[in-house]
Amino acid sequence: MFSKKNIGLYLGPLSFLLVKYFFHPEGLSPEANAILAGTVWIAIWWITEAIPIAATALLPIILFPLTGGLSLSETTASYGHMYVFLYIGGFILAIAIEKWKLHKRIALTIIKIVGTNVNFIILGFMIATAFLSMWISNTASAVMILPVGMAIVSQLKDNPATIENENIIFGKALMLAIAYSASIGGISTLIGTPPNLVLAGIIKQTYGIEISFAQWFLFGFPIAIILLLICWMYLTRFAFKFKQKEFPGGRQEIKKQLQELGPISYEEKAVFLIFLLTAFSWITRSFLLKNFIPKIDDTIIAIFFAVLLFIVPSKNKAIKLMSWEDAVKLPWGIVLLFGGGMSLALGFETSGLAIWIGKQMTSLEAVSLFTLLLILVASVNFLTEITSNLATTAMLLPVLVSLAAALGLHPFYLLVGATLSASCAFMLPVATPPNAVVFGSGYLKIEDMVRKGFVLNLISIVIVTFFVYFLLPVIWDLPEITTLKK
Repeated sequence: MFSKKNIGLYLGPLSFLLVKYFFHPEGLSPEANAILAGTVWIAIWWITEAIPIAATALLPIILFPLTGGLSLSETTASYGHMYVFLYIGGFILAIAIEKWKLHKRIALTIIKIVGTNVNFIILGFMIATAFLSMWISNTASAVMILPVGMAIVSQLKDNPATIENENIIFGKALMLAIAYSASIGGISTLIGTPPNLVLAGIIKQTYGIEISFAQWFLFGFPIAIILLLICWMYLTRFAFKFKQKEFPGGRQEIKKQLQELGPISYEEKAVFLIFLLTAFSWITRSFLLKNFIPKIDDTIIAIFFAVLLFIVPSKNKAIKLMSWEDAVKLPWGIVLLFGGGMSLALGFETSGLAIWIGKQMTSLEAVSLFTLLLILVASVNFLTEITSNLATTAMLLPVLVSLAAALGLHPFYLLVGATLSASCAFMLPVATPPNAVVFGSGYLKIEDMVRKGFVLNLISIVIVTFFVYFLLPVIWDLPEITTLKK
């Protein structure tokens, strides 16, 4: 009766009515009040998951036009934002990779290369998962790798040379390694995790500045590499101790699974080539392709190669690499969440709500940028343990735009810090979909995740704060505050 969902279901609209009709402070315009009231309702339903969060993302289409906060055409246009289509194109490519089992071959090959030392097997799984998560959703990466991991753990359990309970310890470490690396890998690229695209969309919408695929990669990839290595060392040297350093029969299991896949197919080669061309185009677009095709951008590249998958035939000429029946597997809920996030950002900007909120936060002027950044990164990190990281960034980033303006800070520090920390929730099964996926394997208990994840949360908070504070302005060559559009 008094579950979180039921409380949220009634608290959302009640809070909306209270804000809309009884909250009218000085300086808050009627349009800003309408956007604020709608945002409070949406935020409560997102946090409590009163209804599916994708369905909640549709509320702006009802609330903003009816209350006069934003016109219907402006609100709905946000659901067709360029970054929505960048995600769609990237996910169609991911579906093709999964359809032809290319993901499994890539993962098994990486694991085969690193050898049969227990620590290096875990590293192999982490590299494979993180690599996949750079290009496809972290959820899909974890789901794809999990069966391979469970097969390896079963192989260890069934081997008479295995020390007692060693397979249980190895299983816990491997499951956590898969979950953590799926989240970490997504930090590397603009399409790797939804919050990255929300950030890019809000910066484009608010300041007219485009974050290119290559620009994000230059900053995100080094963070992911460092986090991945620290995570591996932490799991294999501190969190878990292995008595058995060599995996009995591990290489045979990997070899067996590769043999079951058979020789690499024509379809795998074709999809891999298109994947490489897509990645090459994204990475070189800003400094190479622009010279030949001035109007090209990352979204056009994503959609072009997505369409190409529907054109290129498989070995059976009557069947293409992708069919529309395959494409409908797209996670449309996340697409709607993008739209909801973009409409919130637009409402904050056009109604003047962003400026009003910023003025209320001037009391933070006395806090240094580094301290403010550390508090923000830590707060978002632990907040996303219980809320969707996408919903959190969609709610928070428009507020941070206002805060940065009020404090005279460059907004990219706060926006990028919050976005990165939203991908670093490692403690609870509900924190991220990869955590939930591996928790379902049966190898982990809640206390396993909380105790190991808490330490990794703290490590990630420090790394993200230092990277954003010291390296972001160097790597990105941040534009002057005075040149930013407001």
